[in-house]
Amino acid sequence: MLYVVTGPPAGGKSSWIDAHAKPSDIVIDLDRITLALTGPGAPNWNQHPLHIRVAHRARYAAIDEALQLLDQLDVYLIHTMPGAKALAKYKRYKARIITVDPGEAIVMQRIEAMRSPAMERVATRWYRARAGRPREAMPQASRSW
Repeated sequence: MLYVVTGPPAGGKSSWIDAHAKPSDIVIDLDRITLALTGPGAPNWNQHPLHIRVAHRARYAAIDEALQLLDQLDVYLIHTMPGAKALAKYKRYKARIITVDPGEAIVMQRIEAMRSPAMERVATRWYRARAGRPREAMPQASRSW
């Protein structure tokens, strides 16, 4: 099964996967990939753009390979804001789309505490794109902020 986990930056997508994926599953998370490709002591977030560039290439390759293995294992893919083309592709693979959203106030607190200020713009764009749509996400926070 393909699980596509969406949500704003600092929304808890990785934490949701940590709570649901098994050790035998594939997890494709740009932050984890970037961390795996950088030296000791590299930050978990706010990575250098060149590191992210290399990690994006690795992510695309991992997605292509993992989609060939869906009959053998589960794949968890983080995709913050999939567009129509990506959603159509995921639909062809009968993906389950999971939206993790603890709420805008909590997300903004997390970004202020742990992320680059540039992530505020990404989160704002995520919430604006969802304006007027019913909230189907997880309403709870993963911890007190």
